[in-house]
Amino acid sequence: MSTREKTLEKMRNNPNGWSIDTLKALADHFGVTYRQNGTSHVVFVWSGGRTLPVPFRRPIKAIYIKKFIALLEE
Repeated sequence: MSTREKTLEKMRNNPNGWSIDTLKALADHFGVTYRQNGTSHVVFVWSGGRTLPVPFRRPIKAIYIKKFIALLEE
């Protein structure tokens, strides 16, 4: 199990208190693209066209982490 997969498992167990940098690292690992063009949100884009805008502030709310994980598992 890689470090990124361990981080994902920790996110499943406790979705509170994660940073946007962690989500970006997981997105890179799992082949998800993202963009942030001077806005307050980072938009993650999956290959099927699904998107998830996540506010850039820290910590990220648990609902965004849960949605991010659900989209990774599709």
